[in-house]
Amino acid sequence: QVQLVESGGGLVQAGGSLRLSCAASGRTFRSYAMGWFRQAPGKEREFVAAITSSSGRTYYADSVKGRFTISRDNARNTVYLQMNSLKPEDTAVYYCAAAPVLAPTSDAYSYWGQGTQVTVSS
Repeated sequence: QVQLVESGGGLVQAGGSLRLSCAASGRTFRSYAMGWFRQAPGKEREFVAAITSSSGRTYYADSVKGRFTISRDNARNTVYLQMNSLKPEDTAVYYCAAAPVLAPTSDAYSYWGQGTQVTVSS
């Protein structure tokens, strides 16, 4: 079992940056691929980025490619999402999740955090 807790959300102006963190409990963290998803009001949850268990491979949604960077520190049981050049359309609740393998779809993920709000003002 993996428990996930996100942090780092907040209010930022367009063009600004935020770094989200997701702290995981459990000794099996390093065996899971990790992903970030987001959900805006009135919209479905969407994939943002994912990383393999060993950090060997990453995958991004087209909407964030070149602006967001996912990384992980297995020694600290933490995954990060560095978000640069933020836009108002990035406003959403951001969730981290754990999956057995790298995947861009939410149904592949077994464990989810509670989410952290990111608001980008224009």
